[in-house]
Amino acid sequence: MALRWYSTVIEFRDHRALAAWWALALAWEAIIETDHEVVLVPPWARELAPTLRFEQVPPGLVFVPVEHGKHGKNRLHLDLAPHVSDDRDARIERLVSLGATRVDVGQGPDASWEVLADPDGNEFCVLSSREF
Repeated sequence: MALRWYSTVIEFRDHRALAAWWALALAWEAIIETDHEVVLVPPWARELAPTLRFEQVPPGLVFVPVEHGKHGKNRLHLDLAPHVSDDRDARIERLVSLGATRVDVGQGPDASWEVLADPDGNEFCVLSSREF
């Protein structure tokens, strides 16, 4: 049996605030919210999970509190992509209106992705639109 990508953990001083931002950004829901962690999953994940093989269940995002701030560029980041039927630029502007900032990591003007950072400075990319 294959390993399951279970979750991606993101550290932040105010883990609840960052989890709330990502919940809005992705339209995901919190299924656990404590002083030690907040867990977000896609809204359809709990319903669909029992019908999938273990390794096919989508991963969640886990936010945990830490005492220190972020230093330097991420060594790991999330790539997000809109569907081809969606307006990519509108999605990017929505993220910016929620508090994301545009980031230049040397991607160049002809890049097919845009680099943004969440309110804590964690970089992520919005890729070109995709069919799958």
